[in-house]
Amino acid sequence: MFAKMRNFASTFVHFSSAKISCFHQCFLGLFLSSIRFLVLKVNPLWIQLSYFISISSVGYLILRVSKPRDSSFINPKNIDVFFTSVSAMTGSSMSTVEMEVFSNIQLIIMTILMFVGGEVFISMFGLHARSKFYSLNQLFENRINPNLTPSSSSSSSENSTEFTDQIELGIVSNSYITNEEPNNGLENEHRMSSNDDNLKYNSVRVLVYVVLGYILVIHVVGSSLVALYTSLAPSAKQILKEKGLQIFTFSVFTTASTFSNCGFVPTNENMMVFKKNALLLLILFPQGLLGNTLYPSCLRFVIWVLKKITNREEFDYILRNSKEMIYRHLLSKAYSYFLAITVFGFIFVQLVLFCALEWNSEATDGLNFFEKLVASLFQVVNSRHTGESVFDISIISPAILVLFVVMM
Repeated sequence: MFAKMRNFASTFVHFSSAKISCFHQCFLGLFLSSIRFLVLKVNPLWIQLSYFISISSVGYLILRVSKPRDSSFINPKNIDVFFTSVSAMTGSSMSTVEMEVFSNIQLIIMTILMFVGGEVFISMFGLHARSKFYSLNQLFENRINPNLTPSSSSSSSENSTEFTDQIELGIVSNSYITNEEPNNGLENEHRMSSNDDNLKYNSVRVLVYVVLGYILVIHVVGSSLVALYTSLAPSAKQILKEKGLQIFTFSVFTTASTFSNCGFVPTNENMMVFKKNALLLLILFPQGLLGNTLYPSCLRFVIWVLKKITNREEFDYILRNSKEMIYRHLLSKAYSYFLAITVFGFIFVQLVLFCALEWNSEATDGLNFFEKLVASLFQVVNSRHTGESVFDISIISPAILVLFVVMM
């Protein structure tokens, strides 16, 4: 009797395992087919639009559910909260609600929205999608044809992975790449060797980690420096205490906002209350440059430093084949130099004109020489980038406003 039960149990386990394995195979095949259809047939514009709308909606719901700082504040209207959520996600820094209304948890939610909506983060997301789709495509090809050789699999996936050129923000394409039967006469001419193909996609994956590390290092170091300064500077610490802001929240929020070029500051006066805190301004304005126009130049410099330190062939490949990475922020050596020169040139021109017209104006009243210089530098840098303001824009001369419009 016990022998029959053991046989029955063994047969049942074997049958169940076979069924589960079959179900797993069918589900995995269906999943890979769905992914291929999604990325090859759906316009990348709709993917990006869905990304912004979905995350902005989730941010709105959380902001709506959470309560404001205290009961003395009137709950903002739904349209105002949704507008603020979209503004944080898209980096526009427009708000119909005073920033000091938001509680600590609401400021943290807005920090997350600014982080995931930043241009650098989204560009990294597109780059990551490209590397992951290559892996999925290889798995799909191997499942469809287990006898497929690595070289033929890589060549057949070459066209299908080109769709990711359109995922990244700023790249527009009017055509779609489809899997077509290769022309036998041109197949050998255009096919890359297996080693070169693996090096290319390994370099893409390495570039993803470099960009991720770039983002995390700047946020961690920037937040730490801001927190350290606000903890040690009595004037800045007193301002945060009077406004009921936690040092950690203020530091992370301001760093994320500056790097993503959003321009939100958790004070009603923006950065005007800190115009005498020159060291804080010196800590913040480089972050705006690193997350915007100087990002391509700084990214190439970071890769060059990593190449010198590690001697990995992926870094050398990235530097020598920037166009093949299909990452618009990765410029050639010459363009990186030209970009840096242009950025600093515009800043210098703005600084000279701003100081010439506003040095003794009402906007800079009460500041010493060093504070005026740093505040002016902070203002002209932010005119092209984050939008944070250390002066009252309404009292600045019309000529400077025209200059800011031109630079924006």
